[in-house]
Amino acid sequence: MSVLKILQYPDSRLKIIAKPINKITKEIKKISYDMLDTMYKKEGIGLAATQVNIPLQIIVVRSNNNNKKPYLILINPEIIEKKGNISIEEGCLSIPEYRAFIPRSKYIKVKAINLYGNLIEIEAKSILSVCIQHEIDHLKGKLFIDYLSLLKQERIKKKIRKINKKIMLKDKN
Repeated sequence: MSVLKILQYPDSRLKIIAKPINKITKEIKKISYDMLDTMYKKEGIGLAATQVNIPLQIIVVRSNNNNKKPYLILINPEIIEKKGNISIEEGCLSIPEYRAFIPRSKYIKVKAINLYGNLIEIEAKSILSVCIQHEIDHLKGKLFIDYLSLLKQERIKKKIRKINKKIMLKDKN
């Protein structure tokens, strides 16, 4: 498999709304496994296809409460039930220099399609619930920093511009 390039904030492609998948093909399976390779290589706990410039409804997440596999691949995921509140400090592979506490649902039930084309329902709580909600937001063109105040968003943009300038200067030398 391959490690894919992750789009970095403020890339406008991160705001693209992903399209649903109608059929599980070899290409969809390859994309999903490439996304897993990318997530593991970058030491993330979740990744949405939109983060690797693929506007399709695919997310991958690490799953420590799924005994069969250490990961989940969800196609066309949709939250069908939410309960409770939780706020865990979130980060993002597309915004590596920033973390924030974001209010989320503590428990969710999600319906999705697996790589065999079967409709599945999964229940998630705590950090797995937060991770899935975070990745589904990506499919809707929403970043975790969109939950923050405009002032905090502007600070993040300035910080990232400075970091990007340093990287560009380093690359020139």
